Amino acid sequence: MPDRKRWSAWLGVIAASLTLAACATPRYEPPPRHHHPHPPAPAPKPYAPPPRAEQQPVSPTPELAHVADLPGWADEDHLGALHAFQAGCRITTDQALYALCRQARAMDAGDDGEARVFFERNFRPRAVQGQGVLTGYFVPEYEVRSDPVPPFLAAVRPKPADLPPGKGLYDDRATIEAQPPNLALAWMKPEDLFFMQVQGSGVLDFPDGRRVKALFAASNNQPFTPIAVPLRQRGALTASNSSAGSVHGWLADHRGPDADAVMDLNARYVFFTFAPDDGRDPAGSAGLPLPPGRAIAVDPSQHVMGGVYWISADAPVLNGAALAYRRLVMALDTGGAIKGAVRADLYVGRGDAAGVEAGHIRHALRMYELVPATGSGW
Repeated sequence: MPDRKRWSAWLGVIAASLTLAACATPRYEPPPRHHHPHPPAPAPKPYAPPPRAEQQPVSPTPELAHVADLPGWADEDHLGALHAFQAGCRITTDQALYALCRQARAMDAGDDGEARVFFERNFRPRAVQGQGVLTGYFVPEYEVRSDPVPPFLAAVRPKPADLPPGKGLYDDRATIEAQPPNLALAWMKPEDLFFMQVQGSGVLDFPDGRRVKALFAASNNQPFTPIAVPLRQRGALTASNSSAGSVHGWLADHRGPDADAVMDLNARYVFFTFAPDDGRDPAGSAGLPLPPGRAIAVDPSQHVMGGVYWISADAPVLNGAALAYRRLVMALDTGGAIKGAVRADLYVGRGDAAGVEAGHIRHALRMYELVPATGSGW
């Protein structure tokens, strides 16, 4: 009995201790529902066209007396420049330039020095006033399918029969894409089709090994809107990381309604026709094959096809870009987004490597037109 009393007393002490401990231990309360460990990410801002800023004053492009004074002329591949001139000059309508064209095409220049002398003797530079932008384009190569199967769900459409003649406007991109195609030449990933429409042509690979060229057939004549701008505004891309590759990657990662909504901001839509792939570079608006690195697309209201130009482009905007492009080029193409006197799109070739280079070209541009020197002769 004494032992039982002792154990009863001890048990009472232990129970009292546990009760006190339970009262001393703070009780867990869940945080209120409005509490967040981290603030929520801000909602993306709706796209609004950037305000039209006043043109900043630009120092005039200096007039130069001699071709040899052009920035970067001493480092030029003069023989390569001569070959580009020989290939592209025959479409010129300028009589003096055509006379030099015939002289050049009769030459069998085998060294850089002879080619350099030809240009220095027969041309003079004329500054195109202002400062603009140099971009790049290429012929992409894409996988396609003959029938729609995910993710190949974007139809390559031929020129529609009801397309208005001339410069008449047709439905915008969103309206066209909302309609099932009457005829699909092939099926592509949506982001691939979008980029092929920006470039204006492409090479398409079918699973059976067939390869074709997709060539520009017509457009809806709607204005071109670069979608890198709204992607930067929404915080999806940064100014230094908004190359074509970055834009393409974002569209692929957000394939579906999100990417469609962004692509629809560019109302311009391009229709295609197919031709066998001969492995050659495409012809530009001038009807001549485009020599990689030596052909530019220009605004036809400002320049004539077959014109000879010196581009001096530096101050790249995008990471990973070449520091400068200084070379002789021929005006052999046009583009829907190429507007203004000092605006050029440099053709750099076909395939993945050309695509990487073209996607990083966005440089401040100054231009010189190379015109026949008075009383020149060879």
